[in-house]
Amino acid sequence: MDERTRLLKDAVRRTAPRRPVNPPIERATTLLNAKAETLRSNALGPGYGISGGQVHAVLREALSELEHAQTVFLAPTGLAAMTIAILAAVEAGDEVLVTDSVYWPTRRFCEHQLKRFGIAARFAPPRASAEELMALCTERTRLILMESPGSLTFEIQDTRAVADAARAKGIRTLVDNTWAAGVYLKPLDHGADISAQALSKYAGGHSDAFGGSIAVNDPKLAKRIDDVIEDFGWFVSPDDAWLVLRGLRTLAVRLPEHERSALKVAEWLQAQPEVVEVLYPALPSSPDHGLWKRDFTGASGLMGVELKPGSRQDAEALLDSLQLFGVGFSWGGFESLATWEDPQLTKRQHQPKRVGPLIRLHIGLEGVDDLIADLRQGLDRYGAATGLR
Repeated sequence: MDERTRLLKDAVRRTAPRRPVNPPIERATTLLNAKAETLRSNALGPGYGISGGQVHAVLREALSELEHAQTVFLAPTGLAAMTIAILAAVEAGDEVLVTDSVYWPTRRFCEHQLKRFGIAARFAPPRASAEELMALCTERTRLILMESPGSLTFEIQDTRAVADAARAKGIRTLVDNTWAAGVYLKPLDHGADISAQALSKYAGGHSDAFGGSIAVNDPKLAKRIDDVIEDFGWFVSPDDAWLVLRGLRTLAVRLPEHERSALKVAEWLQAQPEVVEVLYPALPSSPDHGLWKRDFTGASGLMGVELKPGSRQDAEALLDSLQLFGVGFSWGGFESLATWEDPQLTKRQHQPKRVGPLIRLHIGLEGVDDLIADLRQGLDRYGAATGLR
C-alpha cells in the first residue's frame, strides 16, 4: 500500500458497531478489576495505567507499519528513545562506537552517563566507511550508533554496509532516524537492529507534544528494551501519545511539502554570495548525494547553511532580522525555524572544515517564495555587516 494509506487504514477499521475515529485519551493511574483473581494477570492488558491505554497501542501499531517493524516501543522524548535503545543493546564492560555528528544530547548521555554503567563510548568520523568503522572496533564494541544524516552537518552513513559488517562481528547497530521520520528511510529494511526517532519532530508535526519511538524486529532485543523501559519508568503520557497519533496520520502528506520547499530554498541559497555551502544531501552537489539517492526516498525540511566569515553577533543579527523564521530549538513542526549552531560543533572530536558561522534552517509549510524573500533580506543585513556587500 501507499505510505499514506498505511498510516490511515487502521483509523477506519471496523472494530466496533460505532466508535470515534481517534481512540480516546484514557487518563488513568489505577485500572480497576472486576475480580481479585485478575489483578496480576496480563490477559486483560496492562494492569496499571502507566503502561498505556488504547491510544498507546494504536500509536505503536501505526509506527510499526511506518518503520516496517515487528515491535515499536514508545518513549517520553526522542532522547529517551536513544538512551533506552543504547542501554538495551549493551552491558557493563561493553563499548559503543558513535558517529561524531550525533545529536548533542545523545552525545552528552554517552559521555556523561554511560561510564557510570561501566560502558565506554568512542566517536568515529561521520563519513567513516564500514571498513574504517570495523577497524575502529575493539573486542569490547557491542553497538554502533549512526545518525543519518548527522546533526548539523548532515553526513550520510552507509547503513546497509555498516549493519552487514557489524552483524558479522556480533555488533548491533542503532540508527537515529528522526530526519527521515521513518518515511524516507527504513533502517530495519537496510539491516539495522534498531531504528529510533523523536516523535516530537515530524511525526507530531505541531510543536506541541514530546515523544520518541524505538523500532525493532528481534524478539530478544525487544524484551531487553521492554525491561529497560519498565525498570527506569520511561513511560508516555496519554495526551502526548494522542497528539503524536493525530500528527502521524498526516505525516506522509506534510513531509513532501517540507521537501519541495526545502529543496527550492537550498538551491536558491547555493547561489547567494554570502553562502559558502548548503549542507543538504538532496542537493546533487552534496558529497553524500549518491548514498542519499540510493537509500532514501526523499528529504525532509532540515538543512545547514555555512556562511562566509562573520562574527557571532553578525550571525545572530541575521536571525533577529528574519520575520518568518522562528528562533528556537527543535524542528519538524509546520513552522520555519533558524538557529546559530557553532557552539555545538565545538564538542566534536573530528571537526568539520568551516570558514564561517553555521546556521541551521528548518523549512516549514509557509509559502516558499515568502521564505526566500525573508532570507534574502537577512543575508543583505549579514553581507552589509561583514563587508561582503
